[in-house]
Amino acid sequence: MSFIKLYLAPGKEHSLKRFHPWVFSGAIRKADGEPVEGDIVEVYSSKREFLGLGHYAPGSIAVRIFSFEQVEPDYTFWKNKVQQAYDYRKRLHLIGHEQTDVYRLLYAEGDGAPGLIIDVYKDTAVVQTHTVGMYNARQMVAQALQEVLGSALKAVYDKSAESLPPKASVKAENGYLFGESSGGVVVTENGNQFFVDWESGQKTGFFIDQRENRDLLARYSKGKSVLNTFCYTGGFSVYALNAGAKEVHSVDVSKKAIELTVKNGELSQAPERHEAFAMDTFEFLKGKEERYDVIILDPPAFAKSQNVRHNALMGYKRLNAEAMKKIKPGGILFTFSCSQVVDKYLFSNTVMAAAIEAGRSIKIMHHLSQPADHPISIFHPEGEYLKGLVLMVD
Repeated sequence: MSFIKLYLAPGKEHSLKRFHPWVFSGAIRKADGEPVEGDIVEVYSSKREFLGLGHYAPGSIAVRIFSFEQVEPDYTFWKNKVQQAYDYRKRLHLIGHEQTDVYRLLYAEGDGAPGLIIDVYKDTAVVQTHTVGMYNARQMVAQALQEVLGSALKAVYDKSAESLPPKASVKAENGYLFGESSGGVVVTENGNQFFVDWESGQKTGFFIDQRENRDLLARYSKGKSVLNTFCYTGGFSVYALNAGAKEVHSVDVSKKAIELTVKNGELSQAPERHEAFAMDTFEFLKGKEERYDVIILDPPAFAKSQNVRHNALMGYKRLNAEAMKKIKPGGILFTFSCSQVVDKYLFSNTVMAAAIEAGRSIKIMHHLSQPADHPISIFHPEGEYLKGLVLMVD
């Protein structure tokens, strides 16, 4: 099988030789054909050294490398990718775990498959492709999942319609690539139960990346008054309730999210101590003078590109300052950013600016990130999108 060859300008090969998987459009000097979105292309240096094999896309990131070796990207290749990802999760003791049956099976660049996400909810795998190239390979991925997971897998659901670029050259429709399901199931995470609806929920249905951070929150929740903002389906809320919080308030602007939060609260050990509000977080915080012992700030990505990063930082500063003003002395603040363009140092500095504005003395208790089933390749630091701090507010 032959592929279009792309040749880089002199000196532009260094990042690929360090195994960084992105080729920017400005680095490409010439091509021996006209690739279209989704094509598999070979990338060469200006001296015609082979550098990598990847998927082509129009835009700033022109190629996402999925192999730094000259291979045939056939079914066996993709099955090996899935197998390697599965074996890694097995080493993490996430597969076959008695207290957890929801985990990320494959995480894009972290697992050498840029543009591909696979989450497992009990016996259903939910696939999201973020590039046309990976979308074109989805049937092979679904077949590989059946072979690797065997009888533990009952269905594979493709949810790429929301994740592909808005102007993608293919029109994706969500649907089952293998088997079928009711579209929702009660899963268990660290012994806590949640209803997950991958067909109509955000992303793949649940924010798996906060699993360990929710477990940490439980340690600080017993007997406390807890506020969970931007709660989505109430992940932090359920952990706090099951850990013995005296009251938990969940806030999200989405009425649909609040309905799921209420449903999940009812699955907890203490639903009577839970109240949910479909409100804007800033509106909710008005008038709440030092009411809560623990506050969680887990907003959606305020910035998805560099050109709006400044506005995002102002948003994070305002949000954190408001929470710091409202929390009880000695209270604990869990604060997060999932904006990839805001790194952990910039986020920490923004939170420091918020502390100065709030006039409160702050101690950093924990630095938080994403769990090990969302691995960060050492060659691709951009894969670290989730960053968080746990703060003691005096």
